[in-house]
Amino acid sequence: MLSDYGYFLINFLMLEPTAVFTKDSKGGSVPLIVLNRPAGYGTRPAVILKNHPDLPLSHLRTVLRKFCYIGNSCIFYLSGLVLLAVFAIEVILLSQIDLRSDTVTRPSPEMRKKMAKAEVGDDVYGEDPTVNRLQEMAADRLGFEAGLFVPSGSMGNQVAIWSHTESGQEVIVEEKSHVYNYELGTMSAFSGVTPRPIPSEDGTLNVEELKKEINPDKYYLPETGLITLENTHNNQGGKVYPRERIQEVIDFAEERELPVHLDGARLFNASVASGMKPSKIVEGFNSVMFCLSKGLGAPVGSMLVGSEEFMNDALVGRKRFGGGMRQVGILAAAGIYALENNIGRLNEDHKKAEKLWNELKDLGFGLTPDPVETNIFFASTASIGVNAVDLAEFLKEKGIVIGPRNEREIRFVTHLDVSEDDIDQTIAGIKDYLAG
Repeated sequence: MLSDYGYFLINFLMLEPTAVFTKDSKGGSVPLIVLNRPAGYGTRPAVILKNHPDLPLSHLRTVLRKFCYIGNSCIFYLSGLVLLAVFAIEVILLSQIDLRSDTVTRPSPEMRKKMAKAEVGDDVYGEDPTVNRLQEMAADRLGFEAGLFVPSGSMGNQVAIWSHTESGQEVIVEEKSHVYNYELGTMSAFSGVTPRPIPSEDGTLNVEELKKEINPDKYYLPETGLITLENTHNNQGGKVYPRERIQEVIDFAEERELPVHLDGARLFNASVASGMKPSKIVEGFNSVMFCLSKGLGAPVGSMLVGSEEFMNDALVGRKRFGGGMRQVGILAAAGIYALENNIGRLNEDHKKAEKLWNELKDLGFGLTPDPVETNIFFASTASIGVNAVDLAEFLKEKGIVIGPRNEREIRFVTHLDVSEDDIDQTIAGIKDYLAG
């Protein structure tokens, strides 16, 4: 029996176009893919199904699972109830459970409608009204004077670094931070500055240690140009940076007249988890970047906010980095929808992460952080003698994708495209592997 979430309808006589249907948010039927008789095959019942661009090819699987799709440009001949493939048959599940990252979220039908109807203009000329509205909204929500829409969080961070610093300076970073580990040394390559990484136990900088890392005023030593913080902290399992610890760094930076930038890719997760308004969390920072394309569910884009003076430099920086965009209101509309509709629901992601975290703890996995704080955590398989890569391959066969970092550790991330049922299926799959 087919799942309630979707059904596969094939008109064997092919007298009319056929489609794969799914249910919309109101319970109505919506065609996912329209199928028709291919040209050149006369009256014989046949159908060509094109490969979906968003999905990797997989081996043959059952169609008895939620939404389905048969792909790889396969041609099928129908003989009664028997389906024979002329060549390579692939069945791909649109309902694949993906716990690798919250970057894999797809825009909802409601978000897509807003994108389709967006009013646009040339943003390089500052004439895209939807982009302008998004920038004003972002700045207003965080208590800053101005905002800038950028294609990615990494670009937002790097534009901020470029704007705040001068070539030859140092930038203070936490040693596991995204800006240091996952942005390809761009601060050195583009801005001519060098990172000075500071180790920490939980992603928060100790001010006493920070003081030791600031070079004295000697002409032969590079001067510090910027301090960067990250909240939530990705490599620390989505930990929230406590506001009192942030304030210690900001107070110190003000004494030294140093700007402070926040990589707030998941700022709103920090806000929901701490119960603190985003504007309060970012109080005292000179600039803040946050992502629209992670837990907020937009397909593309991040925001950079700061003062009007800072934004004048950042606008030049964005152009130099190749981030000048034209009729981009189509994407900005998704960001506006995300800010208006997808912040409050982040707590659902946190609860799903907590549920998965608790189940894995009962199974003997080593978990970081303890307890889970937001939508991200790391699970060590060393304590239960399991190879994380092998576990990932086993789950992939069940349509569950996880992110092993190596043979001993997995990162789990919940998001708006992961349901409670998906968490239950993931837990069941892991138990099947351990019982194996």
